[in-house]
Amino acid sequence: MGVLNVNGKSMSTNADPRAPLLWVLREQLSLTGTKYGCGIAQCGACTVHIDGVATRSCQVPLNSVGNKKIVTIEGLAANGTLNKIQAAWVAIDVPQCGYCQSGMVMAATALLASNPKPTDADIDAAMTNICRCGTYQQVREAIHAAAKA
Repeated sequence: MGVLNVNGKSMSTNADPRAPLLWVLREQLSLTGTKYGCGIAQCGACTVHIDGVATRSCQVPLNSVGNKKIVTIEGLAANGTLNKIQAAWVAIDVPQCGYCQSGMVMAATALLASNPKPTDADIDAAMTNICRCGTYQQVREAIHAAAKA
């Protein structure tokens, strides 16, 4: 039995220590906002924060997490108030199908935490998540709007 710090709460799991964090979050802890996309840490749909770093959870074994703080898309809004990235995503109507967007929001939130005023080049370098709908221009616009908020 392991205990994880997820979204500021201690959560117990009896998952296999070798299981990918993505599946523990989704299947054991019922936090389904983090999505499965490719399973090889390329697409970014499974992005969560581990100690503040945007991390692709599909390739993170549970036994490597330890006491680190995990934040999922469900943990971004504080007391029901969207963070500035989430608010910009809504205001600019970024999603089309929406499948990749939780990972995009997590990556963008980590970007602004480390670089509060990113340039287009900074955004392009940091936002390596894949969106099959091609919402990249809207993503960039939302990140700039959030940076100004």
